[in-house]
Amino acid sequence: MTAPTTAPANTPAATTTPVLPLTTDDADALLAAARRAADEQDVRVAVTVLDAGGHLLAFRRDDRAVLIAGETSTRKAFTALQLDAPTADLVDAVQPGGPFHTLPTALDRPLLFIAGGVPLHRDGRLVGAIGVGGGAPEQDHGIALTAIEAVLGG
Repeated sequence: MTAPTTAPANTPAATTTPVLPLTTDDADALLAAARRAADEQDVRVAVTVLDAGGHLLAFRRDDRAVLIAGETSTRKAFTALQLDAPTADLVDAVQPGGPFHTLPTALDRPLLFIAGGVPLHRDGRLVGAIGVGGGAPEQDHGIALTAIEAVLGG
């Protein structure tokens, strides 16, 4: 008797192709690219890179960045990862009447809805997030996007 050539009706016909996880080399390259982008704007920032599980892969705070930048960069990365969306796109959602209005206080998690956190994707799959803090929100968001483009190609 030979094995069937097609999957049974109750199982998926195709399997999911594995995606390489975000590596420490990727994280280091993201930090370096973000630092270059911040230096070009003369902005002192902190940068956090998390893997898909929310674990810290890399962190750097410029010596002259405000101390809270480290906390904000980490919270922005965590928020972007958990919601798989740039924090810049979520700012309006937490305003009164927005769909996530109560989310920042409903969870015992370090969410922060300020621009500067961006999820990281590889082959269309979520592999981590980057958070930048210390500049104006628009600067932080731009620095994160520049780093992603330089390292992961967008």
